[in-house]
Amino acid sequence: MHASTVRGLLVRGMIAGLIAGLFAFAVAYAIGEPPVNGSIAVEEAQAAQEAHAGHGAAAGEAAEEEEEAVSRSMQSTAGLATGVLVYGVALGGIAALAFSFALGRVGRFSPRATAALTAAGAFTLVYLVPFLKYPATPPAVGNPDTIGKRTTLFFLMILLSVLVGIAAIIAGRRMAPRLGNWNASLAAGAGFIAAMALAFVFLPANDDAIKAGFPAALLWEFRVASLAIQAVLWSAFGVVFGVLAQRLLAPQAIRTETVASRTTPVAG
Repeated sequence: MHASTVRGLLVRGMIAGLIAGLFAFAVAYAIGEPPVNGSIAVEEAQAAQEAHAGHGAAAGEAAEEEEEAVSRSMQSTAGLATGVLVYGVALGGIAALAFSFALGRVGRFSPRATAALTAAGAFTLVYLVPFLKYPATPPAVGNPDTIGKRTTLFFLMILLSVLVGIAAIIAGRRMAPRLGNWNASLAAGAGFIAAMALAFVFLPANDDAIKAGFPAALLWEFRVASLAIQAVLWSAFGVVFGVLAQRLLAPQAIRTETVASRTTPVAG
């Protein structure tokens, strides 16, 4: 693939990521902000109870004197939109590069189908699998003493998921000539599940991530919202980028076939 084509796909991937970010922001604002506000309210209520009991009076007075650098309304609107859009653009560019590598190497799929597979694979490897081991937690709820450990474990899980996923794809392609595409895909998928199951067993859990007394229903609502935001982001990206990539690559394929037909000698 020519450098100009890769550059065109990169730009389109970032555009698709921006559009997908708009959809994700709408979902985040509609169903993600209520549990965040609820978790903050729970945290404030617990802090007030501790201060009233005399165990955290000094902390309560310090919290009252401290002024918010950014208001909550700004965080839930402009701040949220900025974060989600930047996140979408960055991931869109990375996914476009992954698409450029995968096109024609994972099967004879059209650009639109390859974009859908790339988005589905990215969602699964980068978010869904790590989420199953280390699900998201609302702000001001996790133990601040373990935030470094939890962040390290989460990114380690992402790295393992991506590396094992790539290894499974390579293994599946190598087994395809002997087993056939379907059986090779099943074998590679089973290997991925087995490897990640071992990682789930041996990596430590985050049992101390949630403070005691936090409502389980609110925690569940936040985690479902986090999963929905990511699902919408990657689904929208797969659809939009698939259309953009198809429009870019289809004319080039037609031109290539035309040139090849003109240069092929005719048997006389």
